[in-house]
Amino acid sequence: MKKILFVASACFYLSACGFEPVYGTYTKNVRAGQESVQVQLAQVGIGQIPDREGQFLRNALIDRFYRDGRPQEVRYTLQIEPIDERTVDLDITKNSDATRAQLHLKTVMNLVDDNTGEIVLTRNLRSIASYNVLTSEFATRVSAQNTRENALSDLARQIELQISLYLRRN
Repeated sequence: MKKILFVASACFYLSACGFEPVYGTYTKNVRAGQESVQVQLAQVGIGQIPDREGQFLRNALIDRFYRDGRPQEVRYTLQIEPIDERTVDLDITKNSDATRAQLHLKTVMNLVDDNTGEIVLTRNLRSIASYNVLTSEFATRVSAQNTRENALSDLARQIELQISLYLRRN
């Protein structure tokens, strides 16, 4: 009984504070002429990002933004600066060998309104991930590549979240 009361009161308090899911579609928004965030995300063009990591990030963003295919015309253009990658050795043994490494990825994103040409959103983004440095060089390279892809996917998630919040507010 207490669980039911708790869930009911939590739902009441969340609705009272104005909480709305970002990706939801609501009749009041449709009546007001406001498009859902997913429809607006599909109107964001993604510019080229240099290097292999940039290509992976761009493909991850395309998968997240264009669920129903690429747009015919775009309202915004997403510009992402080249990704700065740095690796730091964390766990050093007595023999001066590293057994753990940390990967730092940093970039800056700009969302440009295509109608006015002005930058409407700028964010500094970073992702940190770590991996084991193993005795097998092949295993270490595979582990580092997997960590790099996970960190890039995290950057894509951050970009999607920042743009979704901007589109929801405006």
